[in-house]
Amino acid sequence: MSVTPLAAHLSARPAAAFRGRIGRDARSGHYAVPRRYRLHLAAADPDCLRIAVTHSLLGLEKACPVTFLPAVADCPDGGHSALRPLYDASAHRYTGPALAPVLSDDWSGRIVSSHGPDIARDLARRFGGGRPTLYPCGAESQIEAVERMCAQGIEEAAQRAGAADAEEAERAAALDTLLATLGVLERGLGAHEFLISDQITASDVELWVALVQLDTVHRYHLDAAAVHRIADHPALWAYARRLAAHPAFGAHLDLDAIARRHHARCQGLEAAGAAVQILDWETHAADGSAVRPQVNQP
Repeated sequence: MSVTPLAAHLSARPAAAFRGRIGRDARSGHYAVPRRYRLHLAAADPDCLRIAVTHSLLGLEKACPVTFLPAVADCPDGGHSALRPLYDASAHRYTGPALAPVLSDDWSGRIVSSHGPDIARDLARRFGGGRPTLYPCGAESQIEAVERMCAQGIEEAAQRAGAADAEEAERAAALDTLLATLGVLERGLGAHEFLISDQITASDVELWVALVQLDTVHRYHLDAAAVHRIADHPALWAYARRLAAHPAFGAHLDLDAIARRHHARCQGLEAAGAAVQILDWETHAADGSAVRPQVNQP
């Protein structure tokens, strides 16, 4: 499936406090060494879920251990107390929330990055050696286009379509944007198994997480008619179901954690769409998932 790059647009993701990168060799400071780095993830968070799936697809369980955090942050500012020592060690008098995801350096005890897309790219590019190619050569612009499509055309549009304080015309326009985006993806996936290649790439991870969020979070604020229109994309949801059965995807799909995080953070009004589940995620994930990772404090 060919994806046309979209115009640049501000991301809905919060600005990351740390944007270090893993380089190619020792001259870069942070370079790829097995067991030097550690991920800190709360898999109910979309950015963390993307990284968790990427990490499993790459088979990096031994090379880069993961500490899984609770679904609901335990600090009043929305941060995780378990991450506070890392944030304090990495920035003088840091006053913001200690948010996941975090890639930390066990050698220094400091944070390398808290920027989800960078972390995923560095894991895929710097810990290669025969692992799956999630960022194929020449496909970067298409992957970035999918990222923007998911952020703007699915996640942001779904949020606006279900915003209780928005005008009816604004909600309708946002729903049109969402349905148009799903329509483009439906047409492409009707003829292809994956988005941009004949194998799983980072674009598939991005889209799958967006679809999980659409069905397990955003539909709660949409009316039933809108959810039925969203569900009326059979190729797209068959694709989501197929990926859910893949162990690297399904093992990290914790519906209870997503629900608890949503209810802890959400201040919107529940609508009739909450009763219209699109996929039975738990059944499809169980078809191919291994034992789900347990919360493990550092």
